[in-house]
Amino acid sequence: MTKTNIRPVRLPDDKQETATHALTRVRAYLAEHKDATQITVTVQDGGDREPLALPREAVELLASLLAHLGAGRAVSIVPSDAELTTQQAADLLNVSRPFLVGLLDAGEIEYRTVGTHRRILASSLLAYQREDDHRRRLVADELTQLGQEMGMI
Repeated sequence: MTKTNIRPVRLPDDKQETATHALTRVRAYLAEHKDATQITVTVQDGGDREPLALPREAVELLASLLAHLGAGRAVSIVPSDAELTTQQAADLLNVSRPFLVGLLDAGEIEYRTVGTHRRILASSLLAYQREDDHRRRLVADELTQLGQEMGMI
């Protein structure tokens, strides 16, 4: 199994403005060229300039990365088929490893066992995160409605 490196990258404060400026230009280009499936950028290596074709999806991902980095957030890229250790999965969910193990034991997140170790597919972890976010939104909406009915809001 290939080791998955999920080390987050954070830009220094002095480079966040550069990322934000680049994001503005990338978003404008994507908006202007909605039908483009391939986008050509110019790469400068020393004094040489050469065109580089990129799939639109890669440029959209780049825009998302620039948005997070420009806002000062750390970013990790994890392939959906990557297998994560329990510690990596806990770090991505921002929970303790024992709490994550409890979720695994309760059947909340799919995993497989390799020897005595648990491995979690990133796609399974993200599916749990989406479901959990959805449940939290429903509960928040219900609390808001109750607060309105009681005249507290």
